[in-house]
Amino acid sequence: MNTAKHEHRAVDPSCREVFERLSEYLDGELSPQDCAHIQEHIKDCAPCVAFVESLKASIQASHDLRPAKPVHKLDAEAQKKLTAAWKAALERRSA
Repeated sequence: MNTAKHEHRAVDPSCREVFERLSEYLDGELSPQDCAHIQEHIKDCAPCVAFVESLKASIQASHDLRPAKPVHKLDAEAQKKLTAAWKAALERRSA
């Protein structure tokens, strides 16, 4: 990404790439080279920094909404059936 002369807006190709790949970046799914490109871009692009911070805040808010412990615990029979269904689905998928 060339950050020297881009327009710092979503229609700029560099900004668009950051916007499109940001979830992958935050989830640690990009190569070190791709991460370096994004880090290089966002250090000089205020709109992209704002977008990164907004997405991080959204992710944190969704984590904060999760209950600390499961609301309902399945009984042993239900767990057994669910596990069997999951295994069957995996077998069908790999077939």
